[in-house]
Amino acid sequence: MTARVLLPGLGLLVAVLFLAALLVGPAGIGPGESLAALLTGRGEAVTLVMREIRLPRALLAAMIGASLGLSGAAMQGYLRNPLAEPGLIGVTGSAALGAVIALQTGLAGAVALALPLAGLAGAGAAVALILLLAGPRGSAFTLILAGIAISALAGALTSLALNLSPNPFAAMETMFWMLGSVADRSFRHVWLALPFMALGWAALATLGRGLDALTLGEDAAAALGIRLARMRLLLVCGTAASVGAATAVAGAIGFVGLVVPHLLRPLVGAQPSRLLFASALGGAAMVLAADIAVRVVVPERDLKLGVLTALVGAPLFLHLIYKTRREGV
Repeated sequence: MTARVLLPGLGLLVAVLFLAALLVGPAGIGPGESLAALLTGRGEAVTLVMREIRLPRALLAAMIGASLGLSGAAMQGYLRNPLAEPGLIGVTGSAALGAVIALQTGLAGAVALALPLAGLAGAGAAVALILLLAGPRGSAFTLILAGIAISALAGALTSLALNLSPNPFAAMETMFWMLGSVADRSFRHVWLALPFMALGWAALATLGRGLDALTLGEDAAAALGIRLARMRLLLVCGTAASVGAATAVAGAIGFVGLVVPHLLRPLVGAQPSRLLFASALGGAAMVLAADIAVRVVVPERDLKLGVLTALVGAPLFLHLIYKTRREGV
């Protein structure tokens, strides 16, 4: 399937799901009334629901999905490993650790935006640490090892914070936050995350030519004029900015950056540069669909977005592994 067909198709799917995310909810508002309130401000209560609750939630879902899909495709292309995903470099765990510290210290309750800001600070610390550990000329293997070490350290410190929490309610709130959700988010979260995500998208979007060259190997890519050190810096910083911002405002949402590139890779001829934009749209579609599902499947219970993406993504990924194994045999 050519990009001329795939990208417009994915864009249309994202638009349809975005509209559905605006119209689906427990308030029981009709589609016509919902759209009228959103566009014209007719009806004070309905306008409040549409503009202050559903619209920022839908925007965040699309932004987070695009960040995870784009970062996953870039990470898999750079490492030439279909099992790579955005959390591999430790940004997700470090952002979650920053948010957990804000929750456990009570800072999140005292300052309105302390929780996402602490998550962003954790992501920034992960970037500095991974660049320090991997070094300016480290290989992809060194990057993976550094990422695994940072992820393990962040996970251990998060567990320690929960273990030593003197307040069981704070520990429970932390656990629920870590499951991932875009519910109860406002435009403050959108405007906080958007600049970091936009910077990350811009950095990752420049990697297409280098990722295509890397399919021939690092030596061949260097011979073609690709500056591998600069490329790795853009990859790490772009992933940290976009995925760190996503984790900071919504918690950990897994499997999107792992599964979406797998699903779309055969449709772009396994060309990494084409996969970047397709995965961004595919990730946005997946997270929007999952967020709609959590409101429809069990509306009376607060089913978390990250739980649903894991329940859907893990079996799908296992199926892809089985399919790949059969084709290899």
